[in-house]
Amino acid sequence: MPIDEKVNGYGLNFIGRNFARAKYAQKTEKEVRLNTTLSKNIDTTENLVLKGDNLDSLKILKSHYSGKIKCIYIDPPYNTANDEFVYPDKFDKEEAEVLGLANLSESDFARMDFSFKTKKSHNGWLAFMYPRLLLARDLLSKDGVIFISIDDNEQANLKLLCDEIFGEENFIGSIKRRAARKNTFLSSKISDMCDLVFVYSKTNLFTPLSVGNVIDKTRPVFNEGNSVVIREIDINTEAKVKDGVYPKGIYKARTIEFELLEDLKIENGRTINKVEIKGPFRVKQDLINKTIYITSNFSLRRHLLPEELDTAKLMSDLLDNPSCYNENGSDYLNTLFESRDIFSNPKPVPLIEYLMNACSSVTDTYPMIILDFFAGSGTTGEAVMEMNKDGGNRKFILCQIDEQLKKDTPSYKFCIDNNLPPVISSITIERLNRAGEKIAKEVEEANSKTGLFEENKKQVPDIGFKVFDRVEATKLKVDEKGQISITENEADALSRIYNMIFTLGLDEPTQVPEMVIENRIYKIGNHYYITNSEHINSDDYSNAIKNGKVFIDGWSASLNGTLQNYKEDVKIVF
Repeated sequence: MPIDEKVNGYGLNFIGRNFARAKYAQKTEKEVRLNTTLSKNIDTTENLVLKGDNLDSLKILKSHYSGKIKCIYIDPPYNTANDEFVYPDKFDKEEAEVLGLANLSESDFARMDFSFKTKKSHNGWLAFMYPRLLLARDLLSKDGVIFISIDDNEQANLKLLCDEIFGEENFIGSIKRRAARKNTFLSSKISDMCDLVFVYSKTNLFTPLSVGNVIDKTRPVFNEGNSVVIREIDINTEAKVKDGVYPKGIYKARTIEFELLEDLKIENGRTINKVEIKGPFRVKQDLINKTIYITSNFSLRRHLLPEELDTAKLMSDLLDNPSCYNENGSDYLNTLFESRDIFSNPKPVPLIEYLMNACSSVTDTYPMIILDFFAGSGTTGEAVMEMNKDGGNRKFILCQIDEQLKKDTPSYKFCIDNNLPPVISSITIERLNRAGEKIAKEVEEANSKTGLFEENKKQVPDIGFKVFDRVEATKLKVDEKGQISITENEADALSRIYNMIFTLGLDEPTQVPEMVIENRIYKIGNHYYITNSEHINSDDYSNAIKNGKVFIDGWSASLNGTLQNYKEDVKIVF
């Protein structure tokens, strides 16, 4: 008997699937507005923070970043009772007509309405994730990878959804992460201590590296940023390096052997000479409590043994390290904000570093872009800045909705006390500010240590970010009498320029447009972006056209005689 694939086919189906698919294809009605107040190092930074619904943000990013994102990490709602997840996207008859789904019946809408607004609704959660993951796939580079944190509530459904979107053949694996320091005993359930990280690649061009970067047959000495002590090879229990001269030769750090190429002289707990280690190892020059520490932040590596070469590129499917527990993330954030319970269960920085190290190298020839479109407290942004202390040029893009914080919570009080809007994105941006300053201070203090050679000093990484608010896009409306009107927002000239840059996708939005005429003409390379064109004269147009390609903001364009003379040489952008 022939198989009816429509009946017996294998796959994931859910209420609202077609609706969600249409949401993916629907053009966004939002645009961005540059927030100069919240931005940091706006003229030099290559990092972005987009406030607003991440579905709109992903669509806005797509024009330029399609196929350019090397790494995506997301920690979406787990769809538990504690999350209070309610489907946030618009689903009604008006929306159905816009999406071309006007033939849905009253019963169809009733089922969708019930499914999307019921707590722990699998349908609503899947319809929420579907268009966002489709856009994530579009943004990934051919050698890109996405990491998705999830727990048991939706892991089975997410696996099927990702198999469809990214391809079952591109499922790299799942990492079981111990997330809790102590057992969490739930009534009639197994102790809840772990969650999962799904790993999917865009194509078979992605090759996961080990915990760190495997380059030229070398391997990181340490996992997840743990510090260890250099010990003399014949004193296995000695935890301190005493004053004196340590002759060149073989030494141990735990089970790792390496070689000092020059004598190491220590006085008063400090190295007083340049240390050369058979490489490409680098050692922190100062001593803390008379102990030499070597950390992963210094890109410490060792050469692989022949028997290790086959497994050098494998990540483990089990991650059990205290630095990656949720309590670690919470404790750290409490310290950073000097306040408790600012954010519930933020992911710890070492976890994100662990994942990004699987696809990131300090020797990458092009900037690696890391995207997190459920940014939360901003852990991913801090992890990127922290990792860039190795001299790398990684960039981050964070998307976070302006979800209102509940009153009478520490985070709400913090925002009010610090004159910040009481929304989650305020916590995201404040965390980036504080973490960036901490990282800059650490680098500057390390560079000021006595005996540090100039070539060993590090550059402060990019700790800035451009913040863009989400606003309603300017649009045409036709009233009942057929009269056309324009509903225009009050965007400033530079925001209009950035919207053209995002829309066209020719230039990276992290670049700072060069001002040719203030509030009128800006350029990136030989691309000229023009707004408020009614104030542009013939010579201005002629100079721009002569030197490059010209794009004009259609919403502020005036079809006067000057512009009409050049209409064949310019492109109107809406």
